[in-house]
Amino acid sequence: MATPVTIIGAGLGGLTLARVLHVHGIPAAVYEAEPSPLARTQGGLLDIHERDGQMALKAAGLYDGFLGIVQQGAQASRVADRHGKILLDEPDDGTGGRPEVPRGALRRLLLDALPADTVRWGHKATAVRPLGGGRHEVVFEDGTTAVTGLLVGADGAWSRVRPLLSGATPAYVGTSLVETQLFDADTRHPASARIVGGGSLFALAPGQGIAAHREAGGVLRTYVTLTRPREWLEALDFTDTAAALARVAAEFHGWAPELTALIADGETAPVPRTVHALPVDHRWDRVPGVTLLGDAAHLMPPSGEGANLALYDAAELGSALAAHPDDTEAALAAYEQALFPRSAAAAALSLRAHTMCLDDDAPYSLVDFFTRGPQAG
Repeated sequence: MATPVTIIGAGLGGLTLARVLHVHGIPAAVYEAEPSPLARTQGGLLDIHERDGQMALKAAGLYDGFLGIVQQGAQASRVADRHGKILLDEPDDGTGGRPEVPRGALRRLLLDALPADTVRWGHKATAVRPLGGGRHEVVFEDGTTAVTGLLVGADGAWSRVRPLLSGATPAYVGTSLVETQLFDADTRHPASARIVGGGSLFALAPGQGIAAHREAGGVLRTYVTLTRPREWLEALDFTDTAAALARVAAEFHGWAPELTALIADGETAPVPRTVHALPVDHRWDRVPGVTLLGDAAHLMPPSGEGANLALYDAAELGSALAAHPDDTEAALAAYEQALFPRSAAAAALSLRAHTMCLDDDAPYSLVDFFTRGPQAG
């Protein structure tokens, strides 16, 4: 089948692009590997920035809906040392520019704003090949295909579309994450709930850290970060939840018990992740009929920048296509010309933030960053 715009990936970026195109009357088809929108949980809170993520939602006509899913008070943040001493405590006074929303609720907001047949669930792209003249064929795992004159890779870190444009592949940055959750924390885990507070906590030391976020209903979601070889994480048996959590918690021997309890008392199966990134200055030469957005274009360590940039990429691409209805290549060239310096700056900031959370001065380097701003140091 042929459609004017074929988007691979129904993450936040792909859905935002489809929505902005829909606002401008441009049809699109989104192909997603997951079998349904409920196939997996979508993760925790996202802080959506005024300068990019919120601008994208305005372009999509969804800003009022976004305000309706903001978790009040969640923009509060704390930095602590390994002993549980609070070094920085910033309350959410309602004036900040980075309100937090649940990722799943934001995805649902986008899905509900699209025509029902926009997303084709259960379509995992396995190969993409050029047909010439800017046209491409996407082959899916079930044997079906899609032919398009405009292909957008919004398919994340291990994009199937990226090789059409670039030989770059994500590289391990030296750190691994483990995610788990506590429920009804104020009643059942009061000490941990108290130290996390009403928003986010970053408890850091050189080479390791515990970040926790308070979600609705007394849920604490914890992300453990460790600077370790990739093989260290791969050697753990995460099918044995209790043993895996105990092993990860053991890496924090001597830390305050209310901090280690965020790991050891975890009530969900731990989710391990290795952190990868594309080169900071990743770019490509213009190839007719295809482009990238989000992690497919500029994968970076988690710091709050990636999701916002994916939203903004999508809005900018959609707006460029609407502004050049008779010249797709002019639209893609304009989009990429702005994309490359924007993503390079964001990737550099993200890498810097990720590094300072684990460097020899942690947690004081992060306190300095928060108090003096991104130009500190």
